[in-house]
This record gives sequence, C-alpha cells and structure tokens, in this order.
Amino acid sequence: MAPISRSEEYDFLVIGGGSGGLGAARRAASRYGQKVAIVEKSGRLGGTCVNVGCVPKKVCWNAAFIAETIHDAAGYGFKLEQKEPFDWTSFKHKRDAYIKRLNAIYERNLDKDSVEYISAHASLLSPNEVVLKAIDGSNETKTIRAKKILIATGGHPQVPSTVPGADLGITSDGFFDIETLPKRVALVGAGYIAVELAGIFNALGSETHLFIRGETVLRKFDPMIQEVLTNHYEKIGIKIHKNSKEFDKVEGTSSGPLLLHRGEGELPIEVDTLLWAIGRKPLVEGLGLETVGIKTSAETGFIQVDEYQNTNIENIYALGDVCGKVELTPVAIAAGRRLAERLFGPEEFSTRKLNYDNIPSVVFAHPEIGTIGMTEPEARVKYGDNDVKVYKTSFVAMYYAMLENKGPTSYKLVCVGPEERVVGLHILGLGSAEMLQGFGVAMKMGATKEDFDNCVAIHPTSAEELVTLT
Repeated sequence: MAPISRSEEYDFLVIGGGSGGLGAARRAASRYGQKVAIVEKSGRLGGTCVNVGCVPKKVCWNAAFIAETIHDAAGYGFKLEQKEPFDWTSFKHKRDAYIKRLNAIYERNLDKDSVEYISAHASLLSPNEVVLKAIDGSNETKTIRAKKILIATGGHPQVPSTVPGADLGITSDGFFDIETLPKRVALVGAGYIAVELAGIFNALGSETHLFIRGETVLRKFDPMIQEVLTNHYEKIGIKIHKNSKEFDKVEGTSSGPLLLHRGEGELPIEVDTLLWAIGRKPLVEGLGLETVGIKTSAETGFIQVDEYQNTNIENIYALGDVCGKVELTPVAIAAGRRLAERLFGPEEFSTRKLNYDNIPSVVFAHPEIGTIGMTEPEARVKYGDNDVKVYKTSFVAMYYAMLENKGPTSYKLVCVGPEERVVGLHILGLGSAEMLQGFGVAMKMGATKEDFDNCVAIHPTSAEELVTLT
C-alpha cells in the first residue's frame, strides 16, 4: 500500500476499493496489462461487503442459525445444557480478526496482479486529473493523470435528520462495533438489512423491536414473501410495530438505555440499542463531481450512468452502489469486470455490458429468502392478468417433522404466455440461499414451466417442490 501515488500517470485509475472497483482494476491489469491504480481512503479494502456488510453479516447469521439449531436439538433427542450464555464479545473479536485477514488477502491479490494500491482521498480535478491527499496525517497532496477513471466509492447508511437525538442510534455499520449483545434492541426499517439484523438479534436472545411504516416487511418483494415472513417474525417473538410514524425524539438516560418517544398517547419504549436501517446514500462527498460536471440524481445523489457505465463525462465511468441501480456485491463485481473488458479487451468485447435482468438475490432472514425476476404484481402490470399464471405452494419442511415449533416454507413461480416462461421465482424456507443459484441459471436461459416439470425431483428435499408444482 502506497500512502501516495508512485507514478504520475495511469491507464486506469479506480476510486474506491470495494468489490466493483477491485473487480475492474484486477481485470484491467492482470488480463490486459494496463497500468492500474486503485485509491481507497478507508485503509480497508473490500468495501461495504467485506467490512460492514455481506461477509461479517453472514458470519453473524451463522451464529444465529446455530443458536436456533441448539434450541431445536431436543426435538431430535439431544439433551443439551448450555452452561453459559452466548459469548458475543469473543465472537465479535474473532469475526473482526477474520475480516482483517480478508483485507490482507485483497491487498496481496492487488500486488499479485500489479495493481498499485494507494491509501489516500481522491478528488477529481479534470476529466483526466485527480488530486490525491494522503490520510496518514502528513497532508501530502499530489496531482496525477489517468486516461480513464472509474468511480466505485459505494454508499453509506442514512440516519434521519428530522428526529432529535437520532444520532444516539447506530446504523448497520455500527452494528459490527457492538461489544456486548444488547438485552433490548430496536430497529427502524422494513428492508432486507433491518430484517436480517432483527433475525440475528432475536435468535441470539435480544428482545427485538422492529418499527415499520406499513403492514409488512420487505415491501419491494413479492406479496407472498412479505406476508409469510412478517407473520413468522411475529410468531418467533419479534415485536413488530406496524404503521409506525417517525419518532418524536430519541432520548438518552442517565443509566445508559435510550427512550424512544413515539408521539402523543404512546408510551416511550426503553431499549439498549437503536439501529437505523432506513436506506443508503451514495458516497460522493469530496469527490469533486461538480468540478468536472458529472451528473447525479437531484433526488438521491446517485451518479447517472448509461447501460455501459458511462457517465456524461468522457472517459469517466461509475458502477456499483454509487449508481444505486442494483446494490449487490456480485452485481458490482460483474459490472466492473465487463467494463474492464470493454475498455481494454479485444474488439469483440467492445459492446460488453452487464445484463441487469434476472439477477438472483437472497435475504438472510430466519428462514432464508431467495428471489429472482418479477414479483406477481409486476408481471401482471407488464403482461396483463390473462397472460400470467402463478404456481405456488406452502408446506412444512421435513426438518420440522420432529419439532413442535415449525418454520414456514413457501414457494411461488410466476409464468407468462402460452409457453409459460418463468419470469419470477420466489422462495422462503430452510436452504433457500443455496438453492436459488441453480434455478437462477435456468431462468437466465429462459426456462419454462415445462422445463421445470421435466427435471426429475430430488427426494426428500424442499427444492423438489419447485419441479412438481401443479
């Protein structure tokens, strides 16, 4: 890692050391021999996903899943006695050490691929010039040139500006700094981050409150997913406060807990931790976008790009969460690699771009959720009711046969046209995360309901229900 650039000019300069930037930088350097540098101001490579997102979140989900499995063990004849409560503090430090190892691996991979890693703050000076400012306390600056520049700085979680005391709460970033598992926690938001973290807290023993503006969680997902998961979360003890309005204020107490004041006639709720999960904004502050005239959305601040990741300024590109299109790590990686191939690859790659249709995604809720393609309402709007046919099922997975408390499993296929092409697949239940990838391949290939039917079922599994729907 260089505190400031070792060179005066590069073929390709990437601002942002997250998944998308790393994917583009490494592909350009290792496969096409370009002189590449990547600038990251945080001092930690990997971006949101590695440091405060997907990876440490999944480690926490694993811990929560183990807690649930221990609880279920008695139903299978195991007589287990947990002598001590879950050791969140030790777990947290071990998880952090794992993330640091990943940071180091990313740095070694950049070195292996001959990508210069610069630890500095970058600001655009012109379409081909960037000012670097060292973050080591020296205040050293240097202006460098680049033939092509990629902005891949990602995003950050929001905290409401209209709620007095809102800054007493934390965001999903702060979740990973918690040293002691809170006894009582409140989460605000109905999206996948709120849903995932609420499930983790609840499974590990925290009294969990979830404040949502509507009647269901995950309002952008298929209605089946919304309804089944909301009902199940209430069943397993998460206190969902529906149709919640903005808090009047958040107040600290002398003993440490927080009081959430909810309005006239409502008693305040006391919690140890408040977590905001109300959306994310692009990380564009200080980048100098206005200096070179890069267009951003007036409403959201996301950088505007076309289907090839071009901004309105020639030779400056943007991708990933800073554009706000599909904010998923694999999407950013795929977009970054295709951009590098288009910019530096052979002529036949000159039209390379990422296809944003039928991108599979998973919510690590309890149980897991998998979704790809259109929701049923979306399909009906696009194709009309007469051309849409829906197949769905709900059942008890075999795992729960020995248990008194049974989790839900619900599947839905959304099909269109006389050929019944599958345009939406939505699954909720144990194993959904691992199950979805293969079905994602089938849908990208244009699978029909008949193709599903012609696949011999694997028995006994939950997945077999997707190829035997009637």
